[in-house]
Amino acid sequence: MSTLELTKENFDEVVSSNDFVLIDFWADWCGPCRMFAPVYNKASEKHGDLVFAKVDTEAQPELAAAFQIQSIPTLMIVRDKVAVFAQPGALPEPALEDVIAQARALDMEQVHKAVADAQSSGSAG
Repeated sequence: MSTLELTKENFDEVVSSNDFVLIDFWADWCGPCRMFAPVYNKASEKHGDLVFAKVDTEAQPELAAAFQIQSIPTLMIVRDKVAVFAQPGALPEPALEDVIAQARALDMEQVHKAVADAQSSGSAG
């Protein structure tokens, strides 16, 4: 499967209508981004059931700012509208596969409960 180009116009729709989205925040001038791109593309072909997307931080500075992207590449994984992973740096293929496996294994019911608990305790204080 090819990767989707995310923009501020389609971001919410893509993330809310898919259960598992990997997002690569990148820029054309970034050497590590160019090194990570083939690894990311290969994973997208291997995991056809997942949505792989890219955010060009130069073309979409609002999205980069909204997610407080400080360095690129940054990989983010969103499951059921919850960001469950975000880490800067170009991952080698085995590390990317491990992160995908860990994200697949998450108990999303438990994650949603933890998010709700954190939000309720944060607003109660």
